[in-house]
Amino acid sequence: MGRISEDTQARNEEAIRAAMDRLLRGNLSPGGKCDLRALASEAGVPRTAFHAEKNRDGTARPGPYQHLAQEFERHLSALRGAGSVPDPRTAQIEKLKDFKRRALSQIAAQHLEIERLREQAAAVGNVGRLPSGRSGTAPYRSCS
Repeated sequence: MGRISEDTQARNEEAIRAAMDRLLRGNLSPGGKCDLRALASEAGVPRTAFHAEKNRDGTARPGPYQHLAQEFERHLSALRGAGSVPDPRTAQIEKLKDFKRRALSQIAAQHLEIERLREQAAAVGNVGRLPSGRSGTAPYRSCS
């Protein structure tokens, strides 16, 4: 990225901070995520400006907005740690994981209940099994 004026850099930083605020409040574009790519897109700056760059001699130097990327990641981590996730897809995934856990728990409980009832029925001894139908035939005669 070429050199930019201090005025342009200040305007870009202001745009990044405004975009950061919007994203962290959950104002995401449809299908968007709360990440550096979305931040760069919302602010209208190149994503590479958030990462370290290399000088011609191979030494690293911070990107012009790397400090803002780090600030954004800290805020995002704090929100996730507090259970307030601004990314609706992540929240949906968490809800689906919880639903799966509850469903598996219910299935396991129902399976145990079925096994208990089968054992109880076998212990009583007065419950008989229904005859199995021949394959390809209905268990009952036709009504017609």
